[in-house]
Amino acid sequence: MSTMSPKLRRFLFGLVGVVLALSIIGSYWFQQVKRASYPQIDGTITLTGLDGPVDVYRDANGVPHIYASTEHDLFMAQGFIHAQDRFWQMDFQRHTSAGRLSELLGGNTVDTDIFLRTLGWERVARQELAAIDDETLSTLQAYADGVNAYLAQTSGTDISLEYLFLNLLNAGYEPQPWEPLNTLTWAKAMAWDLRDNMDTEIDRALLLALLTSEQVAELYPPYPEDRPYIVNDLTGFATGTFTPAPAPDAALAAQLAPALQAAQTQARALDSILGSILDESVGSNSWAVAGSRTASGAALLANDPHLTANIPHIWYQVGLHCRPKGPDCGLDMVGFSFPGVPSIIIGHNDRIAWGFTNVGPDVMDLFIEKLNPENPYQYEFEGEWREMDVVTESIVVAGGETIDLEVRLTHHGPLIQDLYGLDTFSEDAGIDLPENYGLALSWTALQPNRTWNAVFGFAHAQNFEEFRAAARDFAVPSQNLLYADVDGNIGYQMPGLIPLRGGGADGRMPVPGWTGEFEWEGFIPFEQLPWVYNPPEGYIVTANNAVVDEAAYGIQIADTWSYGSRAQRILDLILNAPGPIDVAFFQQMQGDTYYLNAETLMPVLAAVPLENDELTALRDSVLGGWDYRFEQDSPGAALFAAFWKHLLRETYVDNLPEDWFPGGSDRWSTAVSNMLDDESNFWWDDAGTPERETRDDIFNRAFAAAVAELKDVQGNDPTGWTWGGLHGITFRHQVMNNFPLINSVFNEGPFPTSGGSDMVNNTNWNTGNDHYGVSGSSPSFRMIVDLGNLNNSWFIQPTGQSGHAGHPHYIDLAPLWAQVEFLPLHWDLTTIQDESEGHLQLVP
Repeated sequence: MSTMSPKLRRFLFGLVGVVLALSIIGSYWFQQVKRASYPQIDGTITLTGLDGPVDVYRDANGVPHIYASTEHDLFMAQGFIHAQDRFWQMDFQRHTSAGRLSELLGGNTVDTDIFLRTLGWERVARQELAAIDDETLSTLQAYADGVNAYLAQTSGTDISLEYLFLNLLNAGYEPQPWEPLNTLTWAKAMAWDLRDNMDTEIDRALLLALLTSEQVAELYPPYPEDRPYIVNDLTGFATGTFTPAPAPDAALAAQLAPALQAAQTQARALDSILGSILDESVGSNSWAVAGSRTASGAALLANDPHLTANIPHIWYQVGLHCRPKGPDCGLDMVGFSFPGVPSIIIGHNDRIAWGFTNVGPDVMDLFIEKLNPENPYQYEFEGEWREMDVVTESIVVAGGETIDLEVRLTHHGPLIQDLYGLDTFSEDAGIDLPENYGLALSWTALQPNRTWNAVFGFAHAQNFEEFRAAARDFAVPSQNLLYADVDGNIGYQMPGLIPLRGGGADGRMPVPGWTGEFEWEGFIPFEQLPWVYNPPEGYIVTANNAVVDEAAYGIQIADTWSYGSRAQRILDLILNAPGPIDVAFFQQMQGDTYYLNAETLMPVLAAVPLENDELTALRDSVLGGWDYRFEQDSPGAALFAAFWKHLLRETYVDNLPEDWFPGGSDRWSTAVSNMLDDESNFWWDDAGTPERETRDDIFNRAFAAAVAELKDVQGNDPTGWTWGGLHGITFRHQVMNNFPLINSVFNEGPFPTSGGSDMVNNTNWNTGNDHYGVSGSSPSFRMIVDLGNLNNSWFIQPTGQSGHAGHPHYIDLAPLWAQVEFLPLHWDLTTIQDESEGHLQLVP
């Protein structure tokens, strides 16, 4: 939302007036308005449509545990409770994913709606809804009925404080009833948030316009041979002959660069509104160990997905318990749900536990379509003109006119050339490009799928066979599914629609769509997707690292992976545990801040002759005894972080496109490591000077710049330098953060924290920024499940359960999260009742 429309400007002026009025009236009225939206947590509420009474116990952390006699009632109650705590978030999310933000926020979001309607997330969700089975539909409908029961009893600012300020922009707005379609559509937003290849494809093409293919390859090095894979035994999985694709055509990349840059701008604008930050250090950790390695003899499972730190938070913890559990009501589970979605996404039931990390496969391709110059609704395929499907989308703008958008669809996907503003190509682009053309996006998320069936299947699964059966439906976004059960078993399954491409295409560059040569020929069969059950080593580690050695597997899954830094550190900790592993050791692992990149670079930095005695003394005193850990009170972490930022800038910025800065992920640390022994490598030279710089020259410059920066920011005394003084996290509201003054009511922070990029405690920061604060992903929750004693399971999440600003559970967990402390993941009914702060009964 970078361009301020007149409507928005008037809104901001009005907003300032409201804030001034509030200061005149006094805070009492404002506090009363805030409190009016807080949920009722005691007493009795009637919900028409329930089969029987439902008990909701909220524990001391605001986590509701719902007890009912039917699954219908569990999901209806969950919809009601979600709406009590998070309806604004749900309302915003459904407008965003459907491309209907302008209905909510006005004309300033029209471009985003055009982008989303062109992609057609809601169109695909409607197809899924039409094909859904009765059982899944009844689950979605029961949930929607619960949300709507809340809306029938609540309106205006009693729903949430945000509607007070929304009324200035969109007077008279009233939320529409919740529909199953809203839930299905939100899955597309999550798939977008966890995408990978399209952005890498665009970046690589833009780089090829300036650099040689060899130089670009050095910036995107192969996965290190000494880093771990998730699945090591590939017996029975060989499915083809893996042949690395030839280098992309530089001339084609140069011609496509303007169009791709425009595409990237649109994608990042959507990321801004969704609150997502696509960064190479975005990821997640999960690992499981078998009883052969634990103190109790039972399996342990840990998971901490790394997502953007928004408020309200993306997750909502909940317990869903059938009383009694039986054939007609088979759920008994606790874990983390998405507001707007029934069931839980990650957690455990009474038999199994499961966790997710992102696979990051290449599932997005751009096809160049040859258009008929005499008929804009036809495109060529294999020598014949084909008719496009044409859809007219009506974009309703609050306070404005309705906009009709014409969307053209080829069999590859939506045509996005009007959106991305393609220019003409020259004949030297490497392929015979037509004068009239456009770009179409193929993406697995734009194909109807049954991913929510998988989510509901995990909740019911009682063993690995049932878990894998549910995973068959998990189409997108492909996740590393980690498993453990009460019988001591551990397992892993990679699901998802992974394209098999024709013509030797590897997804790194747009390809001609009219020849038929590069079509998707299907998907890797589920039976051939990597999985493992009870591996002999007694552990499974997933941290966005490579799933398999693709040369041995025979098929490309991803163009790039996370380069295995976190996976290697987790593996090192497991293999070097001081004794049998227990929950306390898992907690230490989730808070681990050891930085493998420092282990690689420090010996070189320590040996480089620095330019003066002061710098040498500072290096030796601050970094000489440093343990490579990024703890809050560490001067060494602060100095090394500054050195790493300046090393990347001094090394690379002179050869990158304007305003590009290295992000500092383990792709960059791998690239630097690969050339450390080549002291005269091309990248060490500064293109802006007549001299030929070497590695040691650049290390000198970077260290001097780092010292100067820390002196300026934290003072001349290095004993006062701390990582926590530089590295904090602020939780920002996705909408209200954009508005001056009022954002202070909704935003929270900063909270100093430990960790950093590509550490197990992955509080990601970006070396391209002018600050060291958490700016990308971070652990969106930490969960540890003891399968030998479910009452000995633990969690922490970054903000709080409530989505209501000012509520006691709005931000109460943040200090604990920042210090990597844990709370019990309550399971036992007696304990929940004893520690509950509220007992609400929902009755028919």
